[in-house]
Amino acid sequence: MTAETYDLIVIGMGAAGLSAAVSYSETAASGGRAARVAVIERAPKEQRGGATRYTSSWFRVTQDQQLDPKFIETMQGVSGGLADLDYCRTLAREVPDSLRFLDEHEVPTTYFQQGLPNRNTGGGLGMPVGGGAAIVQGLASIVERTAGSEIFYETEAVRLSDSPEGRINGVVVRGRDGLLRRLRAGSVVIASGGFEGNKEMLTQYVGERACDLPLIAPGPGYNRGDGIRMAMEVGADTAGQFDMFHGEPVDARSKKPDAVIYPYPYGIVVNRHARRFYDEGKNSFDSTFEEFAYEIWRRQEQRAFLIGDQTSLSVRGFTDVAFTDLPPVSAGSIEGLAEQLGLDPGALQSTVAEYNAAIGPGRFDPYIFDGKCTIGLTPPKSNWAFPLNSPPYIGYPLTCAITFTFGGVRTDSWARVVSPAGTPIPGLYAAGEVTGLYYHQYPAGTSVIRAVTFGRIAGAHAARYQDSFRHTA
Repeated sequence: MTAETYDLIVIGMGAAGLSAAVSYSETAASGGRAARVAVIERAPKEQRGGATRYTSSWFRVTQDQQLDPKFIETMQGVSGGLADLDYCRTLAREVPDSLRFLDEHEVPTTYFQQGLPNRNTGGGLGMPVGGGAAIVQGLASIVERTAGSEIFYETEAVRLSDSPEGRINGVVVRGRDGLLRRLRAGSVVIASGGFEGNKEMLTQYVGERACDLPLIAPGPGYNRGDGIRMAMEVGADTAGQFDMFHGEPVDARSKKPDAVIYPYPYGIVVNRHARRFYDEGKNSFDSTFEEFAYEIWRRQEQRAFLIGDQTSLSVRGFTDVAFTDLPPVSAGSIEGLAEQLGLDPGALQSTVAEYNAAIGPGRFDPYIFDGKCTIGLTPPKSNWAFPLNSPPYIGYPLTCAITFTFGGVRTDSWARVVSPAGTPIPGLYAAGEVTGLYYHQYPAGTSVIRAVTFGRIAGAHAARYQDSFRHTA
């Protein structure tokens, strides 16, 4: 098995991997050193970019390009104290530089004010112009024209190699010909995503019926947990909740990637028996959509339906956050809508009538937490409880799609992979969803920005680490 030599090997070319490759090359160049960087990508070129390629890539940032100031408090709360707060503080500190990094590397970002209420940043979100695909295109084009950088498509990383004393010094890969080859390097960055594309691992960790979870887009199908496995084989610790995942409620009819349906607070949601099962108004959609999606999968047989009317459609922003490519099912009566959705007409009529009769006093205002709620209804609707009595009625069939898994490799604030004792494994870094961070709930809008941030940190630290190692060797 022949060996080719590089300074850095990056496994995966989503936001984390590409940020690491660019950051390494530029840090090395700033020190007067030309760098050889190899990027290993399981997918063919036309499908490169993993999950990043398909995401809208919302950023949980304020208008002055700071991470949501409530993020660390939120992480501590939702994780029950399990989240690595030093890691979170590093993310908060580095986000402005990460946004500048994107802007300086052909990925401009924008900030938009969202009309519907949310609990994150006062109503606004940032995102790259062109979404995640723009990150892949912009950073990949820089890697492609950087002297010394090479991308290996349709190539699988099989295992890490290390020296007798445990320093990571390369990767064994399998190419299109099926043969193994060894790539040597002073450092390796694992950025190959979680294990949402691996039904065996999903069943092992997430549990029964995990095989029923569709992928939110084709890209995550390449994320098969190999990076986690390889790191654990050389003694890496783990972090994050392995039996939990980030899911989203999507249009069950659509084949479009990321066909998420967010405006359920402005209607009611029912299961296949046409019964309500969730408090649609308990919080803003950005704070509940994951919990709602998980409920559909775990306890509602992967089938749910958003039921609304013309008042729903009149809410400014309603259709803007329904990312399907298909119009809602529509009918002039509740019974007619039920028939089109495959629900029992009498059961849906009874559910809607029961809901309408339970609506309490107050003025409906979709743009604030209006407190207009139901009385004596189980489950309640805590905000935005207006009667469904304005035909034509509309409906979206929903299912839960998996976006990424929570469990992964443990790293420190420099993106170094660490052992269970917290000791960095020399030469090994990880960034993005291959690293574990989240427990119980995913604070929306943080996955891609943390991938960029810690990919950037990993590349820069690896370059400086190798420079210092050369000087002391």
